[in-house]
Amino acid sequence: MSDRSANVSRNTLETQVSVVLNLDGSGRSHFDTGIPFLEHMLEQIARHGSFDLEVTASGDLHIDDHHTVEDIGITLGQAFKEALGDKQGIMRYGHAYVPLDEALSRVVIDFSGRPGIEYRVRFVRPRIGNFDVDLIHEFFQGFVNHAPATLHVDNLSGENAHHIAETMFKAFGRALRFAVARDDRMPDVIPSTKGTL
Repeated sequence: MSDRSANVSRNTLETQVSVVLNLDGSGRSHFDTGIPFLEHMLEQIARHGSFDLEVTASGDLHIDDHHTVEDIGITLGQAFKEALGDKQGIMRYGHAYVPLDEALSRVVIDFSGRPGIEYRVRFVRPRIGNFDVDLIHEFFQGFVNHAPATLHVDNLSGENAHHIAETMFKAFGRALRFAVARDDRMPDVIPSTKGTL
């Protein structure tokens, strides 16, 4: 069984980010980013995706969280791209619906090789604690651009901003888990009629 892991770093004048990823892990995670709410959301990805994930980042948080959140999304996307290699034998598509009390979100992903995002989410307030909810889109945009993947994120209902965000990240983790799963029926096939992704 081939190794499906990655260790990726991204260093700019604004941020320094490191991601260690094992697609065939058990949901273990460790984070040191300086952004507690984002770390809580990253934990949802690891736990519900059953990935082992470590993310360390330092950035210009004295300005705001934007560059750090975006660059973590970028680096995580790069890690998935590296860990998946040529994508031979994966399911390719994944989707999940996740509820949390009154909130319900749906995430659908395709490791298509074509970056794209459809993001239909309206938050009831602009911040969760000190975290700017606009940055969630920036995280997902960074991910899809560098995975590369097509991603649809839809919040179907919700009154509580934290619940809305948490259902999105849990569903993202679950959708990722199904998309990167090994296809036992076609273990040696790249899942595209083109023969490449």
